[in-house]
Parts: sequence; C-alpha cells; structure tokens
Amino acid sequence: MVTSPTPSLVACDLDGTIVRNDGTISARTVAAFERIDRAGARFVLVTGRPPRLMGAVAKAFRHRGTAICANGALIYDLYREKVIDKHLIPPARLAEAARLLRSTVGGIGLAVEYADALAGDARYEPGSWDAGVTLQRLSDAELFGRPAPKLLGRHPVLSADELLRLTAPVLAGIVTVYHSNGLRLVEATAAGVSKASAVADLAARYDVDPAEAVAFGDMPNDLSMLAWAGTSYGVANAHPDVLATVDWVIGANDDDGVAEVLEQLFPVPS
Repeated sequence: MVTSPTPSLVACDLDGTIVRNDGTISARTVAAFERIDRAGARFVLVTGRPPRLMGAVAKAFRHRGTAICANGALIYDLYREKVIDKHLIPPARLAEAARLLRSTVGGIGLAVEYADALAGDARYEPGSWDAGVTLQRLSDAELFGRPAPKLLGRHPVLSADELLRLTAPVLAGIVTVYHSNGLRLVEATAAGVSKASAVADLAARYDVDPAEAVAFGDMPNDLSMLAWAGTSYGVANAHPDVLATVDWVIGANDDDGVAEVLEQLFPVPS
C-alpha cells in the first residue's frame, strides 16, 4: 500500500473519510497529518462543506493548512479562517441550471449555498447540516440573481444516486453536477470546477506533479480528485463507484484508515 517516493502532496476528503460517523476527527488522524508537515510535504483538506462548517475542523488541525471547500468553489485559509479564492456560478448559468433541474425532476426544491449563508425556494427542505443556519426563503430573482459557490437540489423521494443519473446529462456544460451522499440531494458548482480542478491549481502553485500526489475519498464528488492523483485511496465505507475506481481500498473512517496509510507513507525517523 505504501507508495514511493514519499508524496509531496496529500489531498484528503473530510466527511466519511477522516471524519468519523460521530462527527469527530481522532487524535491519531491529526497526529498522522502532522507527519506530513514534518516531512516537508503539503496537505490540503478537500470537502463539500461550506466554510461556515469548518470551525471544528480548523480547531482540530490547530488552524494549519488550506481547505478546498464547496467542492472546489472556495479556497479557505484555516489559519485565518478566511476565504482566499473563489470560483462562482454566474447568475445566468445559475438560473439556467435551476430551470433545467425543475423541468427534469418534478418536485425538487432548490437552494443556493454561500460561504456563510443558505437561501432557498419555497420547496427546499433543509438538511441535517443546515441546523445551525437560518434558511432564507427568496424569490427566484433574488435566489439566482447573484454569483454563488454551489447550487443544491433536494427531492422528497429520489435518492442522491437517482438524482445524479437524471440531472448530470441535462446540466453538462452548464454546471458541474455531483453528489456527496447528502439525503436526496444533488449539488452543482460552476462548469469545470471540482475537487480535482482546485487541487490541481494548488499543486501547480506548489510545483507538484500529479504523480507526486496521493488522494483519499469516499463519495462520487471525490472521483475527479481520486482520478487526478498519482495514487488514490478509498476508505472501506466508500460509495461503490469509489471502491471500483481507486488504486487501494483502506480501513474505514471509523477505523482511522487514512491515518494508518499516512503513518506508512510518512514514517517517523528512528
């Protein structure tokens, strides 16, 4: 399972990959990421979460490093807890994507997620992640009238897999469609924006080739990043599409599978 030479960059998803099912990140995992720093390599946390949900993660990692949030739309400095770059869906594309989602999937509710806020139409059903934020109910003109990091669609019945199958072909070229296993939820970022595009941008700044990078993930929104990296790892609890794609299947999130691999990739000098 160990790759050689030691990776120059580690890109890692959060929820379902290093975040346990109880919402915590283990001390072992944090210590494993500290090995990356000590080895002179870099790591980036890559998540579908918006920055408003990154406080506990920033604290766990002692405010070190960079996070790619909203599936590539927002780059977040964990030290300053500040968005430092953004790739937004333009209003015209946002409105067109919303129109196509509604015409393709009857009964879907739509929302727009910002770095620190959430707004939706009358049909949108808030999810468990939305408990700490007030959902603004807006008209279409307000909802789709300004650039946004992410468009969300939740359906009363259809699963995330079913929603992705229905909507991805229709929205191709307008936005990037994916899901991260949210309950009956499909998500979209600007066309060409993904975890892979954001990690590739950072790698280029660091002068790191994809062959020198490893990536860890668990859900379909991780597939582009896993394909980009020289070596890819999927946790045992991952979506079947991930397990069928990665180079290596490792221990589950609740078993510190990522930490176990990082301990092998970045051994402590004797």
